[in-house]
Amino acid sequence: MDVATQKLRNFVVVAEELNFSRAAGRLFVTQQALSKQLRDLEDAVGVRLLDRTTRSMALTPAGEAFLASARESLAALDAGVAAARSAGRGGSGTVRLGFLTGGALELTTPILAAFAARHPDIRLELRETAFDDPSAGLADGSSDVAIVRLPLSVPGLDSLTLFVEPLVVGLPPHHRLAGRSTLTAEDVLDEPLAIGRTTDAVWRAYWTLDAQRGGRPPASVRETSSHTEEMQLVAAGLACTITIAGAERHTPLAGVRYVPLTGVPGSNVAVAWRRDHRTTGVDHFVTVAREVRDRERAIVRAIERPTSAGRGAGA
Repeated sequence: MDVATQKLRNFVVVAEELNFSRAAGRLFVTQQALSKQLRDLEDAVGVRLLDRTTRSMALTPAGEAFLASARESLAALDAGVAAARSAGRGGSGTVRLGFLTGGALELTTPILAAFAARHPDIRLELRETAFDDPSAGLADGSSDVAIVRLPLSVPGLDSLTLFVEPLVVGLPPHHRLAGRSTLTAEDVLDEPLAIGRTTDAVWRAYWTLDAQRGGRPPASVRETSSHTEEMQLVAAGLACTITIAGAERHTPLAGVRYVPLTGVPGSNVAVAWRRDHRTTGVDHFVTVAREVRDRERAIVRAIERPTSAGRGAGA
């Protein structure tokens, strides 16, 4: 049965008013046209929906049953149209945001808050990943957009840099290098390293200082699945680690000394997404992240030029 949506709307209004004159006024149609549309609807349904006399109007039992269904159908249709229009404007749906431990550090909260305020109809699903997936879900498609630390070996990525964070060396407090004010790559090339367990060779090479080794492999490597495991290995005196300056602020641990690492490119923290999966929601998130980065210059400056680097829990 093909029933025009307008006829359903007309029936609902007439059922609410139980008066052709008032219903016609609400619908901006003539009483004659409205009466004919209701007769057509009854013919299509095959039953009388309204008992009409010159003095009164009432719903039949069939009309009562049909009214409930008509209202549900119209509500579902209206909701679907609204959702489609909103999605077409990029104003609804879900964006899956992946991130590694720490995300974008102090810039994370203002980005998430600004996105929620700007796009209240978009649900942001957060997903933290361990070291085994430094792409934070971009590699396997479980994230639409992610806050990552470049470089990565995932092909087809585009990215927006949020900041470049200095590196430090995490050392046990009684290590022979722990008293230094700064270190170079050459100072630590022969040290045992704690490194995240991952198959991403590009990411792994960066955090083991491969570019500074001249082909010389690390003396030994202790693989971990999280930053917490990494720090525990260092505190136990089993390894040192190449990490970020923000580790001192966000994951301080008794028994770990942080010494700035000089002469090595900093860690590029970026919003990244797959080039072949750039949705409207991803565009909105990237735009908000860029605006917050440019607005919160003091936060970015504090991350990129920390004044406390070199002071560790064991100092």
